[in-house]
Amino acid sequence: MLNTREKFYKDNILKFISDKDSPILICGAGPTDKSIFELCGFRNVTISNINPDMSTYQWAPYKWACEDAESLSYKDNSFDYVVIHEAIHHASLPHLVVTEMYRVARRGVLAIEAKDSAVMRLLIKLDITQDYEYAGVYHNNCQGGVNNTEIPNYIYRWTESEIEKTIQSYAPFAKHKFYYSYGTGFPFVLKFDKKVWLKYIVIKTAQPFFFLFTKIFRGQQNLFAFYISKPQIPEDLYPWIQFDKKENKLSFNKEWGFTKYGR
Repeated sequence: MLNTREKFYKDNILKFISDKDSPILICGAGPTDKSIFELCGFRNVTISNINPDMSTYQWAPYKWACEDAESLSYKDNSFDYVVIHEAIHHASLPHLVVTEMYRVARRGVLAIEAKDSAVMRLLIKLDITQDYEYAGVYHNNCQGGVNNTEIPNYIYRWTESEIEKTIQSYAPFAKHKFYYSYGTGFPFVLKFDKKVWLKYIVIKTAQPFFFLFTKIFRGQQNLFAFYISKPQIPEDLYPWIQFDKKENKLSFNKEWGFTKYGR
């Protein structure tokens, strides 16, 4: 049976990706990604991770590739979709991961990450959750920190506006569509910390009330999925941009400029 986070992942895969034969790249992936994509019935998947030791895993029927999500070796638009699940925050350059995924995708980018919110910042201050992933690194034999080192990574949490600004800065020539999903997962790190057992009991008791609160205020939930639909060229270009199909080149639309501003 899938836990809350895995179900959230599966539901958003099925929500945003309908074609089971679409070529899909998963960045920062592991056995959980493989099992969930198999469960969903996808057939043309490439699983990638920065860790070369993972090549020894049994990835069939899927392909395996050793890839750094900050610098993917693939050409532009190599896959229909690029997906990442709770791995961007392990990178030292999280925004670069998002733009690399965008570059390699032809149709869209799906990411499941942590949500930045007032509630989350309060939980960090109360030591109910972490801003650096030291517990995860410790319980993983001191591996899997920033860029797969033993140094615990900062847990980069996202907002909707930050995602939109990142993509609009990277690809300012066209209109984008952004879609968001929200969910709530219990801060699982508490059960590993012997010093906060009392907080664990209190939070566990308050869990139903917290779920009700986050149902009303969706932006305060800690599970966050964002989907970036890539624009179609030339249909989605801004009017001040023109596309030369013969040369496959974008340029400023001087006729638009003249109409708007004159000489």
